[in-house]
Amino acid sequence: MLALARARLESRAVAEEVVQEAWLVVLRDLDRFDGRSSLRTWVLGIVLNLARSRARAERRSVPLPFDDGGPVVDRARFLPPDARWPGHWALGPLPWPGPEEALLAAETRDVMLGAIIALPPAQREVLVLRDVEGLDAAEACNILGLTDTNQRVLLHRARSRVRAAIEQHVHPVEPR
Repeated sequence: MLALARARLESRAVAEEVVQEAWLVVLRDLDRFDGRSSLRTWVLGIVLNLARSRARAERRSVPLPFDDGGPVVDRARFLPPDARWPGHWALGPLPWPGPEEALLAAETRDVMLGAIIALPPAQREVLVLRDVEGLDAAEACNILGLTDTNQRVLLHRARSRVRAAIEQHVHPVEPR
């Protein structure tokens, strides 16, 4: 069984896993064996099918490069040897945002993008150049042909409208 699996698979360890899996299949499905072939042929057929499936899966998987660059986690995150519990976490992992936070962030982003799209073209252009693209005031004035004062006024008005849309989304005010 191992030789047959080994003929299809590159790794002996993977071939051994296939043989173990084949034995589990044989034990699970022994009542289905109807005797049309010898038991040996039936068992080797199971091994061959499992080895073929595993070989296809192995070809599709990409091995990760071996990285021997030291510890994955910075040693400073662990307690020193003279601490009460040496080697234990000094700083625990940071909490990940849950699905609710991700959904709220996506909704807020959609509100913000909608507010930017609704801005007058001059305000939208200044806001995009300054806050989205990260250009400084002089670069934005040069690209748009604006004075520094005009650029500041347009940027202030654009930011105020976007901020108001976000505030309305986060803390909606009901009409009286």
